[in-house]
Amino acid sequence: MAPEIHAMDCKKDANRRRCTCTYEPCSRKGSCCDCLGYHLAARELPACCFPAGVERTFDRSFERFAQLVQAGGV
Repeated sequence: MAPEIHAMDCKKDANRRRCTCTYEPCSRKGSCCDCLGYHLAARELPACCFPAGVERTFDRSFERFAQLVQAGGV
């Protein structure tokens, strides 16, 4: 008998309340797995990985994140 597979419950409403993304027409707000998949495919990290001032620049690149880590900004 095959093991039973359980779908994870998405806490979309709770996720949306704490989402730091400032891109208002974003369809992925609250759906963290979709957001993460989208950004990783673009060699980026999602907004929640960045301080507010940097997030607003929309430069969410791996390189920008690495600069912040080196500077102690995250």
